[in-house]
Amino acid sequence: MALRLTGILLQGGIPSTFSHIISVMCGNKMIFVFYLAYEIKLENKQQLSFKNFNCLPSSSNTNSSSKEDVDYDELEKALMGASKGNNKTMIIAMVNKAYVEGENKTMLDLFLESFWLGEGTYYLLDRLLLVAVDPIAMDRCKFLRLHCYELVVEGVDFGAEQFFMSKGFLKLMWSRTRFLADVLKRGYNFIFTCESHPRYIACTSKRDVRFDNGVLMYVVIDDTDVMWLRDPFPMITSPNRTNVDIQFSCDWFNGNPWKESKAINTGFYFVRSNNKTVSLFETWHAMKDNSNYTKMKEQDVLVSLLGNGLFTQLGLKTRFLETQYFSGFCQDSKDFSSVITVHANCCVSIRAKAIDLVVVLRDWKNFKTTINVGIKDGVAKNSSINEGTVQNICWSKHAACRQ
Repeated sequence: MALRLTGILLQGGIPSTFSHIISVMCGNKMIFVFYLAYEIKLENKQQLSFKNFNCLPSSSNTNSSSKEDVDYDELEKALMGASKGNNKTMIIAMVNKAYVEGENKTMLDLFLESFWLGEGTYYLLDRLLLVAVDPIAMDRCKFLRLHCYELVVEGVDFGAEQFFMSKGFLKLMWSRTRFLADVLKRGYNFIFTCESHPRYIACTSKRDVRFDNGVLMYVVIDDTDVMWLRDPFPMITSPNRTNVDIQFSCDWFNGNPWKESKAINTGFYFVRSNNKTVSLFETWHAMKDNSNYTKMKEQDVLVSLLGNGLFTQLGLKTRFLETQYFSGFCQDSKDFSSVITVHANCCVSIRAKAIDLVVVLRDWKNFKTTINVGIKDGVAKNSSINEGTVQNICWSKHAACRQ
């Protein structure tokens, strides 16, 4: 048996773990194993241990597992890997070629940058699992040394251009819904965010929460056109919301978080895993074959199910998120001091989104600079002077998206 250890993993942009490649001779076959071994310091010494590593027999029976079983195992390993050491908490983001390629900053670049610039959000990068729907997005994820999983759907090249409401577009949308249903069935709750527009589709954020042996577990799935400026977990998983099954972001907030809204946006929503939400997602996905919904995209189908009373029939408790905290290009938050995320909704093209999200991050940096200068000058953070200054700060116009 020959072992070779090489490489350093930059996880979330910081050198926090070691990456190892082991080549193992099993009979006449060479097996390469890539794994993470976290650095453990005991009495100023680093110790690495190898556990549960076994050669499989060279029998043809080793290939008897179905592709579905392999995919299931790979997904579970990916979910566990991203949540390891984080109280089973993760962010799941779905991306494709269009969101990772570009001459300037890509949507994925901006998404990751927001975690660096946000308040108390940097640590969330270690809880990020990118779900790639094409090889190019998967390669980019691996290059960034993030936790990665490739979602393969037979018959469609999701890396290619998929026009609005085309067969490829609809298949990707429904594949995403099925994927989320699978995550719920595994006991994970989630914040999910995903963007769809005429030429390309990608998703990037979804958040899960579950209990395992009394430990609260979270998974976040987030769209890359959502900028994370503050940590949403404390609000969405607060004790007074433990009985809420689903929390939707809205393009426009109607003033009542409990009043049914047709302006929900599946670019960012939280789902708690239980029998009711699993039933919802299974019913939702089944609608793809219903003649009444075959010409509708999946978000419109969900809105229709909400309006037709399915949520009530299932006993789901639903909350609609205030745009004061979960801002978007449709309706800007007027309070910089409380905004948590900014979603590039009400915008069609990736190019326009990228341009205006660069401006969003610039506005955010200006806000932080203003606050920091006030503190350095002896102005109390919660003083009326500081509050007045904050109230005068506004988001720039989303000019590219308005063209």
